Amino acid sequence: MSPSAAGATTDLLDFDEILTQIGEFGRYQRRNYLLICLPVLFAAANSLSYVFTAGKPTYRCYITGCDSIQAPEYHADWLHIAVPGTWSKKGLFTPANCDRYVANETSGFSWDPLQPGQCTAENFTQEEERCLQFVYGTQERTIVQEWQLTCQENAWKLAFVGTTHFAGLVIGTALFGYLADRFGRKRIFLFCIVFMAVTGVAQALAWDYISFLSFALLNAVGTSGVYPLAFIIGVEMVGPRKREMSSIVLNYFYAVGEALLGLSVFIPNWRNLQLILSIPPLIFLGYFWIVPESVRWLLARNQREKAGVIIRRAAEVNRRDISIELLASFKQQELDMESTDYDQKEKQENNQIWLAVKEVFASHTLIIRYVNMLFIWAVNAIVYYGLSLNSTSLSGNKYLNFTLVCLVEIPGYSLAWLCLRKLGRKLALSGSLLLCSITCVASGYMTMLQVEGNPSGLQAEGANWLIVTLFLIGKLGITSSFAVIYTYTAEMMPTVIRSGGVGVMSTFARCGAMLAPFVPLLGTYYEPLPLLLFGAASLIAGLLSLLLPETFHMKLPDTVEEAIALGK
Repeated sequence: MSPSAAGATTDLLDFDEILTQIGEFGRYQRRNYLLICLPVLFAAANSLSYVFTAGKPTYRCYITGCDSIQAPEYHADWLHIAVPGTWSKKGLFTPANCDRYVANETSGFSWDPLQPGQCTAENFTQEEERCLQFVYGTQERTIVQEWQLTCQENAWKLAFVGTTHFAGLVIGTALFGYLADRFGRKRIFLFCIVFMAVTGVAQALAWDYISFLSFALLNAVGTSGVYPLAFIIGVEMVGPRKREMSSIVLNYFYAVGEALLGLSVFIPNWRNLQLILSIPPLIFLGYFWIVPESVRWLLARNQREKAGVIIRRAAEVNRRDISIELLASFKQQELDMESTDYDQKEKQENNQIWLAVKEVFASHTLIIRYVNMLFIWAVNAIVYYGLSLNSTSLSGNKYLNFTLVCLVEIPGYSLAWLCLRKLGRKLALSGSLLLCSITCVASGYMTMLQVEGNPSGLQAEGANWLIVTLFLIGKLGITSSFAVIYTYTAEMMPTVIRSGGVGVMSTFARCGAMLAPFVPLLGTYYEPLPLLLFGAASLIAGLLSLLLPETFHMKLPDTVEEAIALGK
């Protein structure tokens, strides 16, 4: 999700004026923009790789005496006799994961290998027992087989991998935002890429569950910095008329990166998958000599000589000329900045920030408004990530479902872009959330009909596709909502705390997202429950968003008083 472009407008020299002369999105910017988008593909894939590396494969109990020792079949003809489970309307039997029927000792069955066709109902009772050996339904190999994380009692360990990942995102988001302002966009961007790659390789070489969890946390810390910094670099290199485009296109790359994980169907071993996602990003070390530092950051840090080199290079590649007046202005500001007392200026800025924070807490209007926004942010995060994780639990091919759920983000971002321009902020946010709510509840209702016997008479295959379609529309809605809420939040914050305010909201949302990996577990108790919860939460958030003030075509609030006056 698009973070606030902190620090993008702090420069004294008007870089937007320079861009009007050298080109707002010329050949130089297009080349560099494409280069910074490429690492985002790997960051997106790494951000959800645990869906498959820590995924739950299909498995059942190994039945000694019935299963072949060399090549046991997951779907054996006699399976319903030896293992409890459920029948579908198509007559397909789904066995329980960790239970089997107790052998009938009175029949003389002693778990010794039987001849084909001799494994019959009289060999088993209806009493159930746990087993320790398993037969797997596919070639997929995850950490479940690696460290025997089978059965319901270990399900929380698989979900906790996702929670650990989101904890790493919270840490990295807070850390790298500060470091990028302090040491430069490009350096920290490259550090995050390398750190993501190295910890990803370490994750693939993990020797037990704890080491896997530790490296997953560190990998998430590195991953968390790649997209936000790519966003900031991208926004800071283009002119005002191209900023919306630059943020939307970057989101397209992120969605495609997530969708590429669907190709893991061809990489069944989790270690190989993690290595393929982690080793190639090391190539981007070459960006140190190719991609320039953010000119806006250089200007804000008074490194005007370096900024001038980049500006002249951009003008040359874009085949544009820089006016003498602009160069003179550039030199004059360089001289003026040399006499600036930075320490005094920094103290004044800090005082303004803390004064604004105190004024916010003294305003009941802003307190209620921002608490409302915190709730909406949390719902967005939980539903957005929860739908992504729940996609592998839908009927049908889980790899195809996951790919579709990721790719539907592209029209979701496009819908947000369109709604922001045509409907305004409030209706765009509320409409997106309500769309998600309606389709999630409808998808959950259709799932409930299937679970309870499908009284409507719909064919099972058609019902499955209807459920998946409604699910995809729900993901489209929550994606649009998440894209809108960044812009909406920024426009409701006073200038002096705008960057920090959006950061607080985003961090709170990621904390809420730690719950998302556990929501699909509710489906083990009642299959439609996760979708119904997502729909209910989106409905509440969508209605609460109608209480927020409209900010479309309104001046950005510079002071707390102006923020309070929004909508009045």
